[in-house]
Amino acid sequence: MTFKGIAFLLCSICIAIFVLQSIIPGFTDTISLEQQYWLQVWRFVTAIFAHGSLSHLLYNLFALALFGSILETLIGIRKFLLIFFVTGIIANIAAVLIYPSSLGASGAIFGIIGTLVVLRPGMAVFAFGLPMPLVIASVFWVVGDIIGLFVPSNVGNVAHLAGLAAGLLAGTLFRSSEKRQTSRARVVLDENSIQIWEDQYLR
Repeated sequence: MTFKGIAFLLCSICIAIFVLQSIIPGFTDTISLEQQYWLQVWRFVTAIFAHGSLSHLLYNLFALALFGSILETLIGIRKFLLIFFVTGIIANIAAVLIYPSSLGASGAIFGIIGTLVVLRPGMAVFAFGLPMPLVIASVFWVVGDIIGLFVPSNVGNVAHLAGLAAGLLAGTLFRSSEKRQTSRARVVLDENSIQIWEDQYLR
């Protein structure tokens, strides 16, 4: 597995934003996504990079560096960034419909995981103290978030579920596109192959 730079760059941005949150009073309130600030469109992006605590940040940094690097290797930088931002925005919007505010990269990370579940379901991951296929781990994560919906906490379970759902859809679209391209490639003959066939059977 090759670790790419964009996932780590995103991690660095999260760290820089958290430092600013820690040293500038009120900074978090200006970048988080809140119900009363729908027209401040920059919040849809900035909220992805903001975090509520050091532990929140560290968990997300680990997951983003790991799963983000894997997905980036599979689909390339542009598609990876598209997945990251689109699923992150969708996740935070879904969360803020339920909660007063939303922040964090968790939704985008679950979007990355959802995409990987479709593209690499059997990929081995270490979850809950055990090695298991990613698709099995994702089922446990979904169950945990569904239970979390009914247990008061600071965890954005809605964002996790929305991000994962968006990632599953993105992965399905990518896989369908790959199959169509592969199918077309199988039926296309290059000019050299056609010439050889003509020489053998038409003369």
